[in-house]
Amino acid sequence: MNNKIKEKHHQSKFTFWIISIMHDNPLLPIFKNPYKLLKSAGLKSGQKVLEVGCGPGFFTIPAAKIVGDEGYIYAVDVQPLAIEKIKDKINKEGIKNVKPILRNASDTGLPDQCVDLAFIFGLRYVAGGLRDVLSEIYRILKAGGLLTFEKTKGSEKKFIEDVEKGGFIYSGRKSRVFLFTKANESQG
Repeated sequence: MNNKIKEKHHQSKFTFWIISIMHDNPLLPIFKNPYKLLKSAGLKSGQKVLEVGCGPGFFTIPAAKIVGDEGYIYAVDVQPLAIEKIKDKINKEGIKNVKPILRNASDTGLPDQCVDLAFIFGLRYVAGGLRDVLSEIYRILKAGGLLTFEKTKGSEKKFIEDVEKGGFIYSGRKSRVFLFTKANESQG
């Protein structure tokens, strides 16, 4: 392994370690309640849900509990350490309705129109580029499905325009959560 690859791998591990420390801090839910944010995002019992950039699972476990035994969470991340952490957490909690997926969200490998809702929370940058990820989410969302974001940076107007270019209709904001509905083929 050359030095640049070793350095990038080390930085990636270090970054994940820092994120894990923050997300696994028992005080974080007091300031950023994952259940409240997920319910604002439209998660309900029985839904099939895609989580883009699951990281160490701060939202994954609460999402699994919200959708319940009739629902399912596809937790996607490009970081192998994130997927391992999710697997450990779901095993420890005995959760059976989460599938960790080590892939880029621009190519999930999921079938067409298989999810009711997709959410992207806490990501400052989307691996694979926002346009490609939006295209993939559009493909896997059912008709009328929801795409929700926790807004983190930049112009709200430009953000909404960029997501709408991906075939979604802005349908409002609840707290820090932006809601978009999948446009019909004739609308998009």
